[in-house]
This record gives sequence, structure tokens and C-alpha cells, in this order.
Amino acid sequence: MSIAGSQNSPGKQQALSPVVQLNVGGEIYTTTLNTLKKCPGSKLAEMFSGQPKHKTDSEGRYFIDREGTYFKYILEYLRSSLVPTQFIQDVYKEALFYEIEPLVKQLEDSPQIFGELVGRKQFLARVPNYYENIEVMIRIARAEAVASRHSSVIVCVVKTEEDVTKCQDALNTLDTDKKSVVTFGPWKATPSISDLLDCIKIDIEAK
Repeated sequence: MSIAGSQNSPGKQQALSPVVQLNVGGEIYTTTLNTLKKCPGSKLAEMFSGQPKHKTDSEGRYFIDREGTYFKYILEYLRSSLVPTQFIQDVYKEALFYEIEPLVKQLEDSPQIFGELVGRKQFLARVPNYYENIEVMIRIARAEAVASRHSSVIVCVVKTEEDVTKCQDALNTLDTDKKSVVTFGPWKATPSISDLLDCIKIDIEAK
């Protein structure tokens, strides 16, 4: 998520008010600081503790670069502890991102998410060294970021042995440090390469 400092006066005035306007991916919300800080330890509580210094839109509303459609369900939970009964998977992703742990746990007990989590674990168990590779990616990224203030990791996802050869051929054409290449697969299961990429994205964001 992109949240950067802003020095414009509308943002500063808003930071002093108990009522806050948010622009979440183009969707406009009005709430209170107490609501946003309802769940200690969450990203929202952290964002709006102390003197908020976030990017603002042209109207001075705090801008959060996330999908705004499902943010209303996050607010509903913070306001009234109401667990959504629709768009469960989408709200679950947002709850994970904002680190609303009580909501995450309640959603994980729902049939939709529980079944998905079980199926996901069974799938990833069939991808060789999946979790080890996730940790390798994070270590490489952190080491490069410390050394040069930016990092670049090439991810090669291969479902079949034929894909392994294609990936190696493609890497040979690149002028890149092989230590910055992390390969996932191959595996023998129904889920596709895009499914595994979604899993990788979710796990990296969770870290």
C-alpha cells in the first residue's frame, strides 16, 4: 500500500478532528479516529495513532491505495463487531491486509474460508520447498534493500519439468544474479501457475 507524507494544510486540519474522511481506492468513507483505532495493533490503528502523515487526495481526504469496495465491511466490523455474510473471501483479504486479527479469526471459521485454507494447505504441501522459498525471497529482498535501498527478486514458477527447461532458457538470456532467482515447482496437482502466484503474493504480503 502506498501511504506517504503530506504537508498540505487540509490533511493537518483533518488530523486534529475526531471525524476523518478517507479515500480508499476512489471510494469515500467518513468515520472517526476512535473507530479506526478500535483494534490495537492493526494497521489502521497504527496509521492514525499520533500525528497521521499520509498522502491526501485533492480534497484533503486521507488516501489509502487499496480496493475500496470492501472497506465498508471493515468499518462495519470496527463499529459494531458485525461479521460480513457476503463477499467473504474479498473481505478476508482486506482484513488480512489491515491486520484486523479478531475479524480474520472469525472469517477463518466460516465454511468458505475454512475450506479454502484446508485446500490451500494441501496444495502447497505438494509444491517442493514452498515455505522455504518464501523465506529465501524475504531474505534476499531485505539484504538487497539494506545494501542498495532497493531490492529485486526474480520468481520462476514452473508446473512441469518442461517448464523448468523453459525457465532456465529464459534466465540464461538475462543479465541477472542467479542468487536473486527463486524457483517454485514443479508440482503434481490441479491448481495452475496463477493459483500459485496468488498464494505467493498473499504469503509475502502477510510477512
